[in-house]
Amino acid sequence: MSSDDLRQITLTRDSQGRYTARNRRGGSITTSSGTDELSPVELLLAGIAACTAVDVDTVTSRRAEPDSFEVVVTADKVKDEHGNHLQDINVSFRVRFPEGEAGDTAREMLPKLVKRSHDEWCTVSRTIELGTTVTATVD
Repeated sequence: MSSDDLRQITLTRDSQGRYTARNRRGGSITTSSGTDELSPVELLLAGIAACTAVDVDTVTSRRAEPDSFEVVVTADKVKDEHGNHLQDINVSFRVRFPEGEAGDTAREMLPKLVKRSHDEWCTVSRTIELGTTVTATVD
């Protein structure tokens, strides 16, 4: 695997239950549990929303700048014989385009692009749906 294909996040502890994740480019986000900040589960849902939003927005905004653009992701957190996990993840696009030919074109494209993102492009949701091995080690 080339270094261009490798994705990496380094998580450091800021205080008990509060952490900062940083990428190799210097971007960061703080996460915690039991506070107003996004929890790790919410970050996963945000990752799904952002990944598919980028796919859809990139193409539709070439036709028309949206009047509003919102993606809502919901999921049920369950604990069963498989441990804690999410099920029934739902991604809902709430996008409005201006009146006119450009807006009509973007509106017409929207359902196809949402489907294509879900079926092919969004690495985050594709990884969840396809499943992959997660290995935890202690160095």
